[in-house]
Amino acid sequence: MKSQKPYYVCTECEYRSIKWLGKCPSCGAWNSFEESIPEVEAPTQSLRSRGNTAKAVKLDTLELPTYMRSTTGMGELDRVLGGGLVSGSVVLLSGEPGIGKSTLLMQISNALGQDRRVLYVSGEESGGQLKLRAQRLGISADGLFLLTETNVEGILAQCNSVSPDVVIVDSIQTVWSDRVTSAAGSLTQVREGAMAFINFAKTKGVAVILVGHVNKEGGISGPKVLEHMVDAVLYFEGERRQSYRLIRAIKNRYGSTNEIGVFEMTDIGLSEVANPSQTMLEGRPKDTSGNCAGCTMEGTRPLLTEIQALVSQTVFPSPRRTADGFDYNRMCLLLAVLEKRMNLRFSQNDVYLNIAGGVRLDEPAADLAVATALISGITDKVVPEGLIAIGEIGLSGEVRSVSHIEYRVKEAERLGFTQIVVPKRNVNKRIKTKEGVKLYGISTIFELLPLLVGKDKQKQN
Repeated sequence: MKSQKPYYVCTECEYRSIKWLGKCPSCGAWNSFEESIPEVEAPTQSLRSRGNTAKAVKLDTLELPTYMRSTTGMGELDRVLGGGLVSGSVVLLSGEPGIGKSTLLMQISNALGQDRRVLYVSGEESGGQLKLRAQRLGISADGLFLLTETNVEGILAQCNSVSPDVVIVDSIQTVWSDRVTSAAGSLTQVREGAMAFINFAKTKGVAVILVGHVNKEGGISGPKVLEHMVDAVLYFEGERRQSYRLIRAIKNRYGSTNEIGVFEMTDIGLSEVANPSQTMLEGRPKDTSGNCAGCTMEGTRPLLTEIQALVSQTVFPSPRRTADGFDYNRMCLLLAVLEKRMNLRFSQNDVYLNIAGGVRLDEPAADLAVATALISGITDKVVPEGLIAIGEIGLSGEVRSVSHIEYRVKEAERLGFTQIVVPKRNVNKRIKTKEGVKLYGISTIFELLPLLVGKDKQKQN
């Protein structure tokens, strides 16, 4: 029998080519082709011959499903999931290696295992390694079952034997099916394995959590269709050098995709951060220029962050621009607006912008706080400690209105800010401030200058 030659498959759209291509002609993705070996499926009985064909029904005859949610024992994760883990749903959890995915799943297994049956399937660790982690985290749930297996058919057989309420597979890239002859982790194996668990979840009403690896670009390894197949896609984010972790929903059929969960990595596992705004502002320096507080919305939660800017005279022909936690192009846009409209010479200085705590700000409402920190950094004027700035900046220097202003103002008041700078169009009668808290409505960035009443740092020295 003549051996078949390998081919190349696009990881985004699964377009096939006999040679490697830099750009996919189907979806336009760059550097997305991976070599694949032709798969030979094992002879199996077709689904049609089994009589499993679906029948069309009228819309009026369908009943609304009553989804039962189970709390995971972690309120931050329940917030991201939309209130809890839905029975019959499939959740894909992805993140960088060592970020804490297995630790989080072991902890929620302990909470769910108190009154439910949980099957934790590991294809990367042995039983002894899982036992060591369980002892370190203090896990002793009667309803928790551990299985070290990578064969899909073997895992489903154990699922039918144990009859769990929740199944956790760590990870989907390590499992393989008898129906496909390619190696574990290939595009076809990942797709076939995910489809098998999805069918099991929908037919048995069991909640399934799949762990997904990430590739070098930061996306989920495997075919892009994997994200379309599951009900929810969660990303576990954070810097391994820092203790804080964020869980963000990219897709969620049973809840919002704007919510985030905040955790802190400790010696005994992940702990919830119930008040992330206060945590992010801890250790904020006093009487220092280039520092301003801002507020961004993550779903229904206002999150206060500390924005730091360092502006120093450059020694290079071309000044340096560095942004950590903030969009680089957006920072360059704000620098151009401040230089053009306010005649501030940023072109003669290096600019370093940092969002403290490892948080990334993607909302335009952080523009005014970033501009305030930049103005403070170049003028060496200290921003008043009780001042917070909220608003979007346009190219003409105007301050545009933002959404959810009532939630932002209330959160700023709760953390002790007494001067709240907001867009003028957002000032209305619905915003009621406490006694001693003053609300400033500004329409342009020029009106921001009188509020910077700090002393000159050089005069202090």
